[in-house]
Amino acid sequence: MALPLVPTALTAARYAAVGIAAYSVWRAQTQPRRDQRAEDVLDDLPEGTTFQHDAEGAHGTVRWKRTVRAMKNGPGFEIDLTALGRLRVRKV
Repeated sequence: MALPLVPTALTAARYAAVGIAAYSVWRAQTQPRRDQRAEDVLDDLPEGTTFQHDAEGAHGTVRWKRTVRAMKNGPGFEIDLTALGRLRVRKV
């Protein structure tokens, strides 16, 4: 019994073309610039949440930092989630 090679080859060529196109778009993207001042502000935030509001608007921060390990003394990784937020509503 003959194998249907032509439809299989066409499908493989189609997937290869999509893969090459996606790879070329991914490689063409420029890396975003990292602002060290913003990184320092995020590193200086205290752990936990804060929220304040005044006449100008509302401001909030969140920092959650944890270390996760596979075993008690095994390899692990650190998760550091930091966010700043501002909501400002003005009459125009």
